[in-house]
Amino acid sequence: MSEKDKMLAGEIYDANYNEELIAERDRAKEICFEYNALPPSRADRRQEIMRALLGKTGKAFAIEPPFFCDYGYNIELGENFYANHGLIILDGNKVKFGDNVFIAPHCGIYTAGHPTDAGRRNAGLEYAKPITVGNNVWIGGNVCILPGVTIGDNVVIGAGSVVNKDIPSNVMAAGNPCKPIKKI
Repeated sequence: MSEKDKMLAGEIYDANYNEELIAERDRAKEICFEYNALPPSRADRRQEIMRALLGKTGKAFAIEPPFFCDYGYNIELGENFYANHGLIILDGNKVKFGDNVFIAPHCGIYTAGHPTDAGRRNAGLEYAKPITVGNNVWIGGNVCILPGVTIGDNVVIGAGSVVNKDIPSNVMAAGNPCKPIKKI
């Protein structure tokens, strides 16, 4: 099993010294660099770049620069996706967004995590767990979504939240750690 196969299976893999994964991350960095350097008048080119980088997009989507990701091909956008400035997606595993997802500025969505054992962590090992965001979700500014989380449909995540556990549908959730605070 290759390191990439291990990564996509959610197993411990060599993220820092595997040439295939390094090359794929370097490719994504180059594409993000081009994307982030385009003037606002080049929205058409930004769309082209994102369609080539991401695994799936809807017809209507917008990601305001700057945007950064690890691989790109693990990211799937539903219809009417909007992300404000400063989105970072560490997509060592799948990140799936439903329809009508709105993300405020400076959010981080991280499938990647590291062993708590310093020796294994220092050896460049990590794991990646998928993240799923449902339909009609609004994610407030400076939210951090951690590996393996699923956010249901019709959810509002309050600004500054750290989402480390699943959030059910039809709730407003906030805090560190993020938890449902009221039904919608």
